[in-house]
Amino acid sequence: MVKGFDPTLILWLNLIGTFVFGLSGGLAAVRARFDLFGVLVLALVVALAGGITRDLLIGTPPATFRDWRYLAAAGAAGLATFAARPILERIWNVIQVLDAAGLALFCVTGAAKAVEFRLGPAQAIILGAITAIGGGMLRDVLLRQIPTVLQHDLYAVPALAGAAVVVAAHAAGSNSLAFPLVGFALCFATRLVGLRFNIQLPIAPSERHAKSGDTEGPRGPYKQDDDRKLG
Repeated sequence: MVKGFDPTLILWLNLIGTFVFGLSGGLAAVRARFDLFGVLVLALVVALAGGITRDLLIGTPPATFRDWRYLAAAGAAGLATFAARPILERIWNVIQVLDAAGLALFCVTGAAKAVEFRLGPAQAIILGAITAIGGGMLRDVLLRQIPTVLQHDLYAVPALAGAAVVVAAHAAGSNSLAFPLVGFALCFATRLVGLRFNIQLPIAPSERHAKSGDTEGPRGPYKQDDDRKLG
């Protein structure tokens, strides 16, 4: 929990973030032609796996299993993508913005929870990032793909940066509400800039020529124009 914020507000923000992450998982499953059960499973995985992994590593019962509303939000997202993929595809830019907001929220709250359990700075930053990106990584594994965060786009880096702000503030002895907001804003803005300008981290010099000859088209965690490769 982020100290100083209304717990009810944090809960609702988390539920909204869970729903948005569930949409990304559900859309990936629909594009891969999963059946209804598969769509629901992948929506739940993307929405909840990051937080579950964080809690298990901390050594506490996963919060998402103790509150039915998280499962309901993720399940609702899966049903929405199963029934209305064409509509969601038309507002994909909006979903990407909401996804960036969810990424920022989860990296901040994940890092704050790790700090609350008195983990070290490095561990807290890593767990903050895992909260935000863990579900997407597991999604790609289930789809038999290399996790997108390991090869394309600025996704993990913004999460690490946002978590680092929260952890650094705590290490400096500050409990100001400003720092979680700064961490959120930094992650959110970095992710949007990366999307807008297609910024990617560099790859090994020996592999750059091969990448320049890649003809597969644009890549990303939720590539829309190819049902077989979701990025």
